[in-house]
Amino acid sequence: MIRLHEGPQLVLHDDVLASVSEHPEIDLAAAKQQTLSYQVLQAHNHSGDMENLQIRFDEMGVYDNTYVGILQTAVASGLQKFPMPTVFTNCHNCLAAVGGTINTDVHKYAETACHKFGGIFVPPHEAVIHQYMREMLIKSSDMAIVSDSHTRYGTQGSVSIGEGGPELAKAMIGKLYEIRYPKVIAVLLHGSPKPWVGPMDVALTLIGATFKNKFVKNAVLEFIGPGVHSMSMDFRNGIDTMTTESACLSSIWETDDVVKEYFEIHKRPQDYKKMQPGDAALYDAVVEIDLDTVEPMIALPYHPSNAFPLREVIAEPEKYAKWVEEQAVKTFENTPDIHPNLEEKIVPWADTAHALSDAFPVDRRIRVDQAAIAGCAAGSFENIYAVEQVAHESKQALGQFAFNVYPASQPIMVELNRIGAMNELLIHGVRVKTAFCGPCFGASDCPENNAFSIRHSTRNFPNREGSKPGQGQVASAALMDSRSIAATAFNGGLLTSAEEMKDIFENIQYPKYEFDERIYENIVYNGYGKAEPETEIQYGPAIKDWPEMVALTDNLLLQVASVIRDDVTTTDELIPSGETASYRSNPYKISEFTLQRKDPQYVPNAKAAQAFEKARLAGDTETARKFYSVLHAVGVQADDPEVLSQLMKSTGLGSVLYAKRPGDGSAREYAASCQKVLGGLANICIDYATKRYRSNCVNWGMLPFTYPDENIDLSVGEYVWLPGIRQAVADGATEVAASVISADGTKAREMKLELKDVTESEKKILLAGSMINSYREDMGL
Repeated sequence: MIRLHEGPQLVLHDDVLASVSEHPEIDLAAAKQQTLSYQVLQAHNHSGDMENLQIRFDEMGVYDNTYVGILQTAVASGLQKFPMPTVFTNCHNCLAAVGGTINTDVHKYAETACHKFGGIFVPPHEAVIHQYMREMLIKSSDMAIVSDSHTRYGTQGSVSIGEGGPELAKAMIGKLYEIRYPKVIAVLLHGSPKPWVGPMDVALTLIGATFKNKFVKNAVLEFIGPGVHSMSMDFRNGIDTMTTESACLSSIWETDDVVKEYFEIHKRPQDYKKMQPGDAALYDAVVEIDLDTVEPMIALPYHPSNAFPLREVIAEPEKYAKWVEEQAVKTFENTPDIHPNLEEKIVPWADTAHALSDAFPVDRRIRVDQAAIAGCAAGSFENIYAVEQVAHESKQALGQFAFNVYPASQPIMVELNRIGAMNELLIHGVRVKTAFCGPCFGASDCPENNAFSIRHSTRNFPNREGSKPGQGQVASAALMDSRSIAATAFNGGLLTSAEEMKDIFENIQYPKYEFDERIYENIVYNGYGKAEPETEIQYGPAIKDWPEMVALTDNLLLQVASVIRDDVTTTDELIPSGETASYRSNPYKISEFTLQRKDPQYVPNAKAAQAFEKARLAGDTETARKFYSVLHAVGVQADDPEVLSQLMKSTGLGSVLYAKRPGDGSAREYAASCQKVLGGLANICIDYATKRYRSNCVNWGMLPFTYPDENIDLSVGEYVWLPGIRQAVADGATEVAASVISADGTKAREMKLELKDVTESEKKILLAGSMINSYREDMGL
């Protein structure tokens, strides 16, 4: 089904996999340049050095969970007008359901900003960010940057990247995006998917094989081979969006007549370009997938990489329910009273139940409580049409089963309505809603306590569906393709594979999609190239600026605020998704939610340390002395008035977070900026789960330390003493001497921390204390 080929590999004629040793006649340097990735990156690189790239993007996108902080950062850094088409969508907080006027205040802020700086404003309920980018902006062979980790427009021939807010702010003020040339890994596709197999099934197959072993981490995935041409554009987009969950950097696909038709449908034929790798292309590794062997899959809680054949889970429900409960013990280690019980979901079929397929058992199945299909991964025309066909052909009503569907854009909604599919869904009991990302990040459709939800959305991280363990709540979400979700929904809510309704899928004839551009023309404000600098930006009372941030001091004394020993810590755990998004226009308010669901003691611990830094900055020597007093363990006598006076000038105080591999998942900068607002000045980890989270830490002036031993001897309440840290950063030191002081200040031990791969521009930001400070220095402010 799927095979991983490590090390350099050649792909010949866009089809045949060959080892390098078999073809000594091939110039490998030239073959590297035959990949699509190389060609696009080279065309956008302004460094003159293909190993150290400086990229200028063609388009940019931000949305209402992120754009306030990004724009305020850019304005503080010198923004005059947007240098490229810049889209502001409102697809996360569009319900305006939490926080009073906060959300609509934010939307008006963005609308006026688009007038002032020349942006494109997409009102609430019109489109999710990625669907609008695909439909209206992305061109073959270009590059876009968007403030969301699921930025994947590879199917159109684009290498696009999801990043944290500061990287977007850089692009807004005309700065280049710096990155080392990434690994390029081919995804070589053969065959064609079975009619009952959907894009999520292919995606979960890929993610399950590559995430945990880091096979594609921070690489560009290049989808090539004859199998590409067997799939529709909606099918390709559904796979492409989910590649984020493999931890890759970006993606690109070869293009063909299917892509050409997509551009023609969307009235942009001039933006299409045929793209195909050369006859001998060299890749850093290859993932080979036989599409015709892919079967319906399920990603069990609490990560998309927990991918299993759905057939196996249906056949052995007790085994997999117990497996999920074992995962929950690890996941909810800091909230031990949480005990999801999936075994109670296993029920016997009623006497009237019958086998839908001889290959599947009928005696006991998992009863599902809820289903949702939404967002950039699932809200496509074909996905939803397939659901309608199951509803129509099964001739079953939903009854009390909760099933919500969100088309990804109003043009998709209109077309489903035009052909009658929307009415059919509504008649059968499906709740159809407007374009919204809520089910993906916990801002809607939160199931009841101990519920089991199946979703075609991007993630099933713990509590991402909206539950709050701190209040004794838990729910569990699994990822499945829309086709199997529909089969389940219209089979009484009992977990069912689309394969069990194969006759329906074999007979589906997807209608030709028609795109009506008037939908956007009549409501979207397109101000690109028409900046109105006289416009006053409209601020609501909850929109607050970033706090002042001080430059890196000569020395640092940091207290450990949290130690997280999970193998991976997601950005959802660092800063929860869901209703907290309403407060992202206020850095002080949103920071109160930091690690709320993972370690509720983090915020009070960080604030306690920050209080001493505030005392230092205010000249309150007596208060600061209490924090400095632990330095006695390393021979620094803070009780000496002269020593204390020097410490007040030279030694910053704050907190530090330890997690093994933090930052998997979302690009949201708040995972880092909230720590900084609370006085966090460093992270220590084995390695960073994603490049974007590490970048967020650096851009907010937090030192990105690594420590390779996972058995690190570090506890909450201890102190990390970093003498001479400013000089070490300035000198480009890759190893830093530190001392760990016990919480009571009575003893100390030595520790060597790594400070790897810090670029010159990152060094400048760290020394300045934040990206904002660094760019203000450039402007002489």
